Amino acid sequence: MKKTTKQNIINLFEQWSGDQLVSTELIPQSGSYREYIRIIGEEKTAMGVYNTDKKENNAFVTFSRHFKSKGLPVAEILAVDESKDIYLQDDFGDTMLFDYIQKERKGDHFPDSLILILKKTIKELVRFQIEGHEGLDYSVAYPRAAFDKQSMMWDLNYFKYYFLKLAKIPFDEQLLEDDYLRFTDYLLQAPADYFLYRDFQSRNVMLKDGEPKFIDYQGGRKGALPYDLASLLYDAKADFPEALREELLAYYLEELSHYNHIDIEGFKSHYYAFVLIRMMQAMGAFGFRGFYEKKEHFLQSIPYALRDLKEVLQHLDFSVPLPELTTALERVCDSEFLKTVGVSKENKLNVLIQSFSYRRGIQPNGFVFDCRIIDDPVGDIRFEESHMNSEFLPTFFKEETCMHAFLKSVCAVVDIAIDKSEKQLEIYFGCVGGQHRSVYAAEFMAQYIDMKYDVEVNLRHQELDNVVA
Repeated sequence: MKKTTKQNIINLFEQWSGDQLVSTELIPQSGSYREYIRIIGEEKTAMGVYNTDKKENNAFVTFSRHFKSKGLPVAEILAVDESKDIYLQDDFGDTMLFDYIQKERKGDHFPDSLILILKKTIKELVRFQIEGHEGLDYSVAYPRAAFDKQSMMWDLNYFKYYFLKLAKIPFDEQLLEDDYLRFTDYLLQAPADYFLYRDFQSRNVMLKDGEPKFIDYQGGRKGALPYDLASLLYDAKADFPEALREELLAYYLEELSHYNHIDIEGFKSHYYAFVLIRMMQAMGAFGFRGFYEKKEHFLQSIPYALRDLKEVLQHLDFSVPLPELTTALERVCDSEFLKTVGVSKENKLNVLIQSFSYRRGIQPNGFVFDCRIIDDPVGDIRFEESHMNSEFLPTFFKEETCMHAFLKSVCAVVDIAIDKSEKQLEIYFGCVGGQHRSVYAAEFMAQYIDMKYDVEVNLRHQELDNVVA
């Protein structure tokens, strides 16, 4: 984030809160172009957002204010400066439902406490779709006001060009296009006068004080009910067991039954068709990011998607014939090439990360990053009295140095290296004494890689036996 943008957000925070700034924390970017920064004052905290896409900002802010008025658990929009493409919203912390699921599950066993959280999430989904729809201004929806035929064709062609073609699955283009038109006509028979969240997956649900909070609905539009439940239950990396999917589907239908005007049987008849189009959209994304952009970790979702696709095909019972689409999907499931894609290697990539002192030197066999360009905390007058405080160094590096901008650039290099490496990758961070800057950078990188990739990470500190981050 540029200094001017950061300062603009700080100024907006101070104007809104009347509070004194204490610290800031830049949040790592995910798949979008939005940039987030946590602003911490003496009494208040907020999440600052910068996004140059004005239409997307308008959709998110408008939807947020509407949903908040309905009592839905979304962030309150605290302040907006449209001229600078920034706004402030409530801070829900850093715990994603996706991470919580991975932490709490034991293989296919989901404890009752985790299932309770998932059911709370689904209960709120129903409220978004039905109560959130009432009075919502769809004129601000971006990029489409409804999940209509054109939106559906975008998703289906995404699957065709970035998954089928790149995975070398044979098909007749004209016959598939004809099936696409019939498929979308079938989907459009489902009642669609509801709010469609569009990307309702566990990565877009935060947990705060044990309760689900919801983010990233700026792509929402008018649409049919089944799509969002499919997005949650058939998210490939979340990897829900089929029995749990059935339990949560039954719970969703029970919640729907509280609304007398809902056609439950109509929902059931179209459910798996919407599961299929959502899966095809996701597989298109895996192909684009993995096959086309060469981002290996996206390919790791494909084995899960293939397993789910086989299961879903058994449930499909279209009232219209879709022979070419069905054949293409069966070929996907049977593809010998796809069976080898994304499968973990017997020996995972081993990544060694080591901090060192330039006074002693090393004999590197990999990337070496010089942390001496970062301001040294030892030179700070507060260091002598504060260096035993575990919060001093993280605060110093985040707020008063270019450490995180430096590490962001390093992460971009490491992402490329991991995708290209097969057995071993070594990454070294050095500073004068090998005890502060290099240690902080090495530990940051170890955590970044461990959270993002399925690799073995070995962290070493040349000068330290035990390190307090």
